[in-house]
Amino acid sequence: MKLSGPIDFRPKLFSALKDYSFSRFKSDLIAGIVVGIVALPLAVAFAIASGVSPSIGLITAIIGGFLVSAFGGCSVQIGGPTGAFIIIVYGIIENYGLEGLAIATFMAGLILVLLGLFHLGTVIKFIPYPIVVGFTAGIALTIFSTQMNDFFGLGLKDIPAAFLPKWGMYLTNLSHIDPITLAVGVVSLLIIIFVPKISKKLPGALIAIIVVTFGVWILNTWCPDIHVVTIGDRFGQLSTDIPQPKGFVLSMDTINLLLPSAFTIAILGSIESLLSATVADGVTGSRTNSNTELIGQGIANIVVPFFGGIPVTGAIARTMTNITNGGRTPIAGVIHAIVLLLIFLFMMPLINLVPMACLAAVLIMVSYNMSGWRIVKGMFNNPKGDVTILIVTFLLTVIFDLTIAIEIGLLLAIVLFLRRVTENTEIKVYSEQLDIAAGTESTTHEVLDVAHGVQVYEIDGPFFFGVATKFDEMMRTSMAETPKVRIIRMRKVPFIDATAVHNLEILIKSSQMEGIHVVLSGVNDNVKAVLEHAGIDKLIGADHICSHITIAVKMANALATRLEAEEEFKRMNNA
Repeated sequence: MKLSGPIDFRPKLFSALKDYSFSRFKSDLIAGIVVGIVALPLAVAFAIASGVSPSIGLITAIIGGFLVSAFGGCSVQIGGPTGAFIIIVYGIIENYGLEGLAIATFMAGLILVLLGLFHLGTVIKFIPYPIVVGFTAGIALTIFSTQMNDFFGLGLKDIPAAFLPKWGMYLTNLSHIDPITLAVGVVSLLIIIFVPKISKKLPGALIAIIVVTFGVWILNTWCPDIHVVTIGDRFGQLSTDIPQPKGFVLSMDTINLLLPSAFTIAILGSIESLLSATVADGVTGSRTNSNTELIGQGIANIVVPFFGGIPVTGAIARTMTNITNGGRTPIAGVIHAIVLLLIFLFMMPLINLVPMACLAAVLIMVSYNMSGWRIVKGMFNNPKGDVTILIVTFLLTVIFDLTIAIEIGLLLAIVLFLRRVTENTEIKVYSEQLDIAAGTESTTHEVLDVAHGVQVYEIDGPFFFGVATKFDEMMRTSMAETPKVRIIRMRKVPFIDATAVHNLEILIKSSQMEGIHVVLSGVNDNVKAVLEHAGIDKLIGADHICSHITIAVKMANALATRLEAEEEFKRMNNA
């Protein structure tokens, strides 16, 4: 990973067009049509669950999906609104309104572009897997909890956003369950579950919507006394006009207020997009340009807010649908956006007839697939620290919000990592004899005799602030008598930080005050450069920084012998 260098922006669409053929176009055309049809119910459902109108979900899928395919670094990535953003989008709208969402999404787009420009396409490697599993499972449970009102037909209004109060309201209103609405939801759910068992290429969600919508339309027409709530009832007649671009006002107060949410959207978008691209690469054998993918995702999130859209990211389910139906270039993603545009322009009146209970069933199935409960179950066989991170991230996502969950999860993971490194960094003490080959695979052993008054300390691992304290404690407690020379063997120290340098400087100065020499051995070039920059070489003398333990022991033995002789001479004179 390099933070500098030429801009790494090479959209796959441009390279794909160089040797594009008609046969490849036919495959992309079929895949694009299928993915567009599959994306329709998901875009509508995600929009409604996020607190915006269904048309906004389609606009996001059209514009965002086109831009991700046009400027992204993955050949088969399909972009659009996803379930992962539902909770954070809903929270932003509730607290800051639609303009606040537009500003947060715009800033998240800028962050994504900057991540790509600074070659941070491997950012996903810095997010520990337990955190990803934890917040994904937490989002899944939260999405599930938001659908109970529509699935059971409770007819509740002003439902609390917080998880526990929300379920409290559900449980106190169980007597208001509408049997007809519940039946519609259950039938929808059964269709979604069992249709793929007949053929994996059949989009269960779309078939459920078509069948159940037709059934509910007949029911509402022939039995006016029985009515199931539809999208048209909830949102009114949906517009078929593409919204005109609208600006928004940016100020430092607004930026400071929404920056944490924008950061969460950007991190979540990068994780989901790069995970989707990684899965796609494993299936197709292609190679995603991660930096270009982030820039493409950023461009999409910069543009969609001007049309009232919600955050965009790569969608694993739609991307896999694209692959299984023959899509191999970004043209398939462009066609998917065109299909959604045609549906938006000519079929919006039919979307008004879709029952809310059916969309709730779609999102319940999305939350189930998203939960990854088998992965969560398997994670409990991992070390306790990883399980703790998973549980904490999950609970924080559910009870509080995703921003806090990611921040605390990352902090906990960093603390756990530092503890593991500190525990695994060994500090060994040698006296009298030292085997040079100890701790290596060498079968040739050379034993050095260490003179009386010489102590050798070997640091095996990074020498940073966590280990510096451990080293100090060992120095104070390991010696029965004060030595004349201390050798600090650093052959296995890959780096050293400012705290360790500071502690080393204090050790050298306190040792010199006691008349003890300090010799450093096996210092690699990187560590030596840091020590020289801090002036350690001047403090102990450049000749006291040795390249090999043999040289260090020879010098230390000579120093110890000389100091012993000087002390003996002083004692004789005093006598």
